[in-house]
Amino acid sequence: MNSDPAGVSAGPWRQANRLLLSTGRRGGLWTCALALATLACAGADILLPTALGRALDALPGGGHITWALLVCAALIATMVAGKVIGDIATGQSNARCTAWLRMTLVRHLVAIGPAATRRFETGDLVTRVTRNASEAGQIGITAVMVGVGLVPPVGSIIALTLIDPWVGLTALAGVLAMAGLLRAFVRDNTETIRGYLRSQGLIAARLLDALSGARTIAAAGSIERERRRILQPLPDLREHGMGMWRNQVRMTSQAAVIGPLLQLSVVGVAGFGLVAGRLSVGDLYAASRYAVMAAGIGSAVGLLNKLSRARAGGRRAAEVLTEPMTRYGDAILPESSGKGGRLEFRGVRVSAAGETVIDGLDFVVPAGATVAVVGRSGGGKSLLAALAGRLADPERGQVLLDGVPLPDLSHDELRGAVGFAFERPALVGGTIEDVINFGPGDRTAAKVREAAASARADTFVQRLPQGYRTELAAAPLSGGEMQRLGLARAFAHSYRVLILDDATSSLDTVTERQVGAVLAGGDRSQTRLIIAHRAATAARTDLVAWLDRGSLRGLRPHSELWRDPDYRALFGAEAVPAEPVGVPA
Repeated sequence: MNSDPAGVSAGPWRQANRLLLSTGRRGGLWTCALALATLACAGADILLPTALGRALDALPGGGHITWALLVCAALIATMVAGKVIGDIATGQSNARCTAWLRMTLVRHLVAIGPAATRRFETGDLVTRVTRNASEAGQIGITAVMVGVGLVPPVGSIIALTLIDPWVGLTALAGVLAMAGLLRAFVRDNTETIRGYLRSQGLIAARLLDALSGARTIAAAGSIERERRRILQPLPDLREHGMGMWRNQVRMTSQAAVIGPLLQLSVVGVAGFGLVAGRLSVGDLYAASRYAVMAAGIGSAVGLLNKLSRARAGGRRAAEVLTEPMTRYGDAILPESSGKGGRLEFRGVRVSAAGETVIDGLDFVVPAGATVAVVGRSGGGKSLLAALAGRLADPERGQVLLDGVPLPDLSHDELRGAVGFAFERPALVGGTIEDVINFGPGDRTAAKVREAAASARADTFVQRLPQGYRTELAAAPLSGGEMQRLGLARAFAHSYRVLILDDATSSLDTVTERQVGAVLAGGDRSQTRLIIAHRAATAARTDLVAWLDRGSLRGLRPHSELWRDPDYRALFGAEAVPAEPVGVPA
């Protein structure tokens, strides 16, 4: 996969401009068709006043009036056809550019993995991929419209100069003054729009958080406080919105003054030319029309506003693409011995939020062993689990599987060898069977049912209207049932290493004991790393890795560690559980 599809590798605005250039190119022939159609319209628009002027001059003598009218009709027909083609090309180009940019962002986010939500909030990412990408996706058509929009004012100045140099100079002075105002408008408005989009993304992020925790908010009676938290960025949003409005009003007001002055000046100079005999009545009419066209550069405010929004949206999209993706090697694991995988942590150090969470971690998970990881809240247990399956990378040190550093493994090799079951599993698939079957490879229906039985999910799945073929959306699932499906999905794959990150926390006591017995059974073909919060869970494992303040305080059987009062304090007042199984040879 191309790690830098848009060539974003420099400063923020340069990154955004490169991304916008790549996005605009995706319009392909439709953008070219739009450019040609709008150019044809602009050319016809420029020629029409001259043709009408010639028709006007031909009226007194009656000469060539028919040809002049035919030319006018042809120019009007060209403008109509160009408008129709332009509208079709606009829709097609916009759709293609936006689709490419969204797909690029989604692919990159998937390749980043969990690290994406460490820098960006989920709601903000959704806003960047949807609303901001849609605005940035209009860069192709907007750039064409802005570029072609300069043709009539420039063409009108050339036409006015051909009619009379003094008239042309008068129009040029007015157009240059208006161009200076437009440049300042674009500069000021781009930053204002960027702030507006940033505030918008922050509100979306907080709203998504609130919706995901709606039950907690309602139960805590904190609806009003949560409402205030969600809407806290609203004053900034309003200020940026008002800033955009003030910029547009200022530009429109200035254009409203300069535009009529430009037209009046051009018509006045042309009128003196008519009196002096240098110009005809048709020339005066054409000059008046060209003066309106030259002043039309002020009407480009709307297009420039869209251009500013596209640039701001492009910058927010580029910020996502600068987040580095996870790199994979091309190594493969040695042939399996049938005893699971051997995990090794060598001098691992990891920080989060500027603080060291794991420091100098050294220990080995023997092949085929079931190891519980325990420690106080915030002690790095889940981070260690993420390191073991390369959902995160250490700042220093190495994590190896069967002697091969995880970054050296290919993507398919790693994901086929290490599996996860999480506390809150995301269920992906159309049916219950698809959920359990989700992952590398494909399993038979018998294997799916066997995995569900091991996770004690088979009992409730059988009660569903269509069993394993029940649509996921039609299956009301409790937290415990979702966890059992997540476990079944993990059990259905023949991973060398299976990592359970608090994956049984929502199970009832009986089910948790049954699943725990499966995990601690005599099967040594798989290595299991379990993030544990209960003494009973730790007691059923071969070894316990005790994390304390980012370091490994002990790696011994639970029964030995239980003699330490600090270790017992991790589990409160729980009674001493049964003896654990032995460590495999």
